[in-house]
Amino acid sequence: MEIKWIDIPSINDPRGNLAVLENSKLPFKVKRVYYLYDVPSGSKRGGHAHRNLLQLIVPLSGSFELVLKDGSDEKIALLNNPTRGVLIPNMTWRELRNFSAGAVCLVLASDEYKESDYIRKWDEFVNLSA
Repeated sequence: MEIKWIDIPSINDPRGNLAVLENSKLPFKVKRVYYLYDVPSGSKRGGHAHRNLLQLIVPLSGSFELVLKDGSDEKIALLNNPTRGVLIPNMTWRELRNFSAGAVCLVLASDEYKESDYIRKWDEFVNLSA
């Protein structure tokens, strides 16, 4: 399993920088956007996988770690640059941890929320991914 980094085009300007995400340049059409913020120190988010959903995780502010597992392999990515995100394929277990103070995590998703797409138990995920 490899971590798939996505570079986000940006325009640097002395008045402030601008990063641009466009559906036509992403690996999937965005149907849902949400973000995590004010995550208390020591808290973890995620802890699940998706059967079909694809996601792009972008650190808008601060930093955090993204742990990706496929059932046999584990990779850890430090996200701390708002012009680089990580593409999470379907059937990949994800956990977010070690949020810095003020961190904001943007998530772009390939579909709307569907509880039936979630796999929330590690043992079930391992059985399905084998």
